[in-house]
Formats: sequence, structure tokens, C-alpha cells
Amino acid sequence: MFTQPLMLNGFEDIFLIMSRYEKGKEVLEGIQKKSVDEIFKELEDIAPDMSRFVVEFPYSEIYTREEVDLKTRELCTVAALTVLGTIPQLKDHINAALNVGNTPTEIVEIILQMSAYCGFPKSINGLVAAKEVFVEKNLLK
Repeated sequence: MFTQPLMLNGFEDIFLIMSRYEKGKEVLEGIQKKSVDEIFKELEDIAPDMSRFVVEFPYSEIYTREEVDLKTRELCTVAALTVLGTIPQLKDHINAALNVGNTPTEIVEIILQMSAYCGFPKSINGLVAAKEVFVEKNLLK
């Protein structure tokens, strides 16, 4: 097993010796500013393993890769979720994008850019979702 520390763009060091779940949980809770239990509360009575799958794969195996920082990863995730039209997850990742240092302007620009790839309706829905998050965080002027 590895014992080298892994620096995650300003987050505390995560040691590779941690379990996949522990490593993913630290990343997810760090960017969402919520506990895993809070994030996946809706699924605990129907599919409790889904939270473990999400924590162990994308957040442990992908988000901890050093080649791309968390700011960029979150902007890419915002773009993908806009294109897919998955508004609840998009709002979560707009929050995460803000939590890792992206600005509202950067987030809006990425959602606007997606209009060329997914059409105006999904981009407009993404902008409305962003506005809701910005209002909750008192980020609109």
C-alpha cells in the first residue's frame, strides 16, 4: 500500500493508505461542505449501497487524481450536468464549484457555453439552477 501524502488543491493531505471509502468521503465532504449522510439521505432506505459506490469511485478514484485541480473538475462537472439536464445534481455541483474557488461568473460562462452543445432549454435550466444557488448564498448583486 501507498503511504505518500496526496495534496488536493488546498484540502488537507489525504494518505493513500486510507480506504477508498475514507478517501472519497473526505473529498466529497470537503467540496460539498455536508456529510455523506446528508448528501445521500434520500437513498438510505431504498439503495444504501449507492452512496458507497459514489464515494468510492468518482470521489476516491477520479477526484483525487493530481493531473487536474478540483476547480477545473467541478467546472467540467457543471458542464456535464448542464448538458445532461440533471438539475438536482447540477445545483449540488454549482455549490461545490463555489466551495473550491470558482466564481459565479465562471460558472455562468460554462453554462452559457453549453448552449452550443445541448441547446438553449438545458442551458436556460442550468442558469436558473445557478441563480437559485447564488440567491441561497447571497451572491447575486
